[in-house]
Amino acid sequence: MQHNIFTSMRSLKLIDGCKGTQVYAINPTGPPPPAPGGGGGGVGDKLLHHLQDHLRVNSVRSKSNGTCQAPNGHTTVNVVTKSLLPFGLPEIDQIEPQIEPCLKFVDFVETLADLYRRIESCPQFEKSGLYIEQYAVFRGLSDPKLLRRSLRSARQHAVDVHAKVVLAAWLRFERREDELIGTSSMDCHGRNLECPKATLVSGYDPESINDPCICTRNPREDIDDDTMMEGEECSTSEEEGDMSFCIGDQEVRCVRYNIASLSRPFKAMLYGDFTESRREKINFTQNGISVEGMRAAEIFSKTKRLGSFDIRLVLELLSLANKFCCDEMKAACDAHLASLVCNMEDAMLLIEYGLEERAYLLVAACLQVFLRELPSLMHNPKVAKLFCTSEGKERLDLVGHASFLLYYFLSQIALEEELKSNTTVMLLERLLECATEAWEKQLAYHQLGIVFLERKEYKDAQNWFEAAVEVGHVYSQVGVARAKYNRGHKYTAYKLMNSLISDYTPVGWMYQERSLYCIGKERVADLNTATELDPTLSYPYKYRAVALVGENKIGAAISEINKIIGFKVSPDCLELRAWISIALEDYEGALRDVQALLTLDPNYMMFHRKMQGDHLVELLSPLIQQWSRADCWMQLYDRWSSVDDIGSLAVVHHMLTHDPGKSLLRFRQSLLLLRLNCQKAAMRSLRLARNCSTSEHERLVYEGWILYDTGHREEALAKAEESISIQRSFEAFFLKAYALADSNVGGESSTDVVQLLEEALRCPSDGLRKGQALNNLGAVYADCNKLDLATDCYMNALNIKHTRAHQGLARVYLLKNQRKAAYEEMTKLIEKAWNNASAYEKRSEYCDGDMAKSDLNRVIQLDPMRTYPYKYRAAVLMDDHKESEAIAELTRAIAFRPDFQLLHLRGAFHESMGDHVSTIRDCEAALCLEPSHADTHDTYNKVREHIEE
Repeated sequence: MQHNIFTSMRSLKLIDGCKGTQVYAINPTGPPPPAPGGGGGGVGDKLLHHLQDHLRVNSVRSKSNGTCQAPNGHTTVNVVTKSLLPFGLPEIDQIEPQIEPCLKFVDFVETLADLYRRIESCPQFEKSGLYIEQYAVFRGLSDPKLLRRSLRSARQHAVDVHAKVVLAAWLRFERREDELIGTSSMDCHGRNLECPKATLVSGYDPESINDPCICTRNPREDIDDDTMMEGEECSTSEEEGDMSFCIGDQEVRCVRYNIASLSRPFKAMLYGDFTESRREKINFTQNGISVEGMRAAEIFSKTKRLGSFDIRLVLELLSLANKFCCDEMKAACDAHLASLVCNMEDAMLLIEYGLEERAYLLVAACLQVFLRELPSLMHNPKVAKLFCTSEGKERLDLVGHASFLLYYFLSQIALEEELKSNTTVMLLERLLECATEAWEKQLAYHQLGIVFLERKEYKDAQNWFEAAVEVGHVYSQVGVARAKYNRGHKYTAYKLMNSLISDYTPVGWMYQERSLYCIGKERVADLNTATELDPTLSYPYKYRAVALVGENKIGAAISEINKIIGFKVSPDCLELRAWISIALEDYEGALRDVQALLTLDPNYMMFHRKMQGDHLVELLSPLIQQWSRADCWMQLYDRWSSVDDIGSLAVVHHMLTHDPGKSLLRFRQSLLLLRLNCQKAAMRSLRLARNCSTSEHERLVYEGWILYDTGHREEALAKAEESISIQRSFEAFFLKAYALADSNVGGESSTDVVQLLEEALRCPSDGLRKGQALNNLGAVYADCNKLDLATDCYMNALNIKHTRAHQGLARVYLLKNQRKAAYEEMTKLIEKAWNNASAYEKRSEYCDGDMAKSDLNRVIQLDPMRTYPYKYRAAVLMDDHKESEAIAELTRAIAFRPDFQLLHLRGAFHESMGDHVSTIRDCEAALCLEPSHADTHDTYNKVREHIEE
């Protein structure tokens, strides 16, 4: 009944009377189904009048919660609300936390310290493998920069071609360049790091990865070789030859010594005890080589070059080289064929030849093309068979291209694409077959357990998790408990988690897991303890919010879920808040959250994967005020200036529904996502911005930002300069200034950055970006102690509602010793900003004593991920000679936020207390996270020298 009424309501073109440019429009869905008993029209008419009144009255966006109030009570609203919740309210059993598909450790600091020691002390040729282990360890931190650094280091120290090929493709995949329209999988960015040609050069040369790549060099040597070969590519004359190979009824005249020099088997044949050594003519018909092929072999025996032989002849020579162990000729054929592989067609054609003839470089070149076409290529049956099956893995192994590294890369892509698929299972099985180190086996067993748990094959899942535990991965006991619980052994699962808490130093996830097997107050107590130990875990907040919904405390439920969304934005938490907002009849808030989560994950399924997110947007849209294009820009300015990043995301999503090709909006979207620390989604938005670009200079800017955000600053700078050479634009100058400021430190670079930002401000742009440029320019002036100029920049930024400029202005006032004015500026920012944890943190620096403590306590409540409050409180305790309390303060934060600065400070505290063992451990852990941190190096070296003395 309710669904039919709502369908009727949606089909009535409710906004026909509200003509004008609308961002949201309701499309008719056809004739409504007849209401049971034919009596549905009255309620539909009432709802129609209510919604029309709502649209007329609310011509300006209300600052309230956006609920629709029916003129005659709440009956109509309840009908709409229930229609929007066809699957009921959220249930606790449906929000079970996912087991993390990565290595997780009960003593993460010791793990980092041990890893750093091993990397520093291992032989150079083994470093690449250890950096891959570091990558696996860092996966649990969800920091893309750390992951990229580990992959870059692994590529830097790679020795063999296979590792270089896989790692270069992996680095490229991290940018997902497969999504960039018009790019080739074999494109590179001018450095050896990812260059497809450089990967095919064997040998250890860690200093070369940032050198200009082979693609940029003038191939003069190859041209000279070809020119020289033109005169040499003739068969041996009758006078020169002293023997012949007979193939069919034709002869190929050769020099016996030259052919014998190709290999030991040929030498034994032609100079040994075989009858062929005494014959001038040798029958070679049955050896599978043509006359042309044998002539090519004769030329190679004389010149040691392949010249311009066509591919068929080179393949014949490769086969001949294998039969007669001609190592030099095989290597030449292998390298020549590998250099010809430029695209998918070449790779698909030549991979079989390479595998059959065990041509290492040729297979590497083909693999490189395949890996650079991922993830789409995994749907190719031929490639899937090669990678996924045991037979394919054996064939790769025979030619030296089956490795844990390869299958680690492939299995991670499969886990992201489709967790429960057969392809994922097979790749993980191959991963396990390649695993030799303990951590490799832990990872493979654990991930197989996760896949089978998702497939609801609980017995197999339990076996895989138990295998992971047996080889030392304690966290996999979580999987064992889940599998046992699903097999009906609830108390056994509880005991397992209980013993984990007893045997190890408790951390938040342990209590979270045990809570799953408790009920009532015990469950609530465990989840409260989990939040106390690790406030970044989202499940406890979600559980408490859903429990409050069950008690009909909807407002309290929203407040609870707001706590986690305030510092950790994720689709599942936004979904839950939207769900609860619908129950609260806050349709505007619900729509905002659904639009924001669709920005993070465009294919998100709502209500426990039962409804497309886009469909819920369609249902919610008619229930709120409609905006024109101008309204949208005003709303975006409003939310941007109030630092309401989620609200801004929603407005941008709103605008993109009717203008999906607007690259500027995609770019704005990426900036907001970066603010929210959603880097994966931000990169996707940047790629879309680049693909939507209508001009070359604009496309170059977005490519530059993609490169900058993935650590390629010099390449980003080059893109900016190329864009400026085509057309001067705000974004090109801004990108160049940003990349230059981040690449160089010093007075000269500051002058260049100022000039670039001033050039940017002379170019057309909107207030949102102008405000950012003015803010950045003010920061540079403040760094150079040009305080009056800095003040002017910040004031101009504030005049166009760039609210964050209050923070820069406060800094200027502090530099002028106007502490009170600085405090007042930060207070203004706190009052204006929705997301104001950083404002409280900064304001604490401008006050003392209890006021500072109060602000920092507020920071921790709003964003426990910020490290400054813990460092400040620990420093205060140390000043009061409360060393143990200071250490405990840092230890509590490190348990859920292993930040290198926290580790460095705790190491320094340990040093001051004479605890050199703990100092060494903390410094090593910090250096594992940030190898270039000079202060930590100083502390570390000083303590080591003291111990040695």
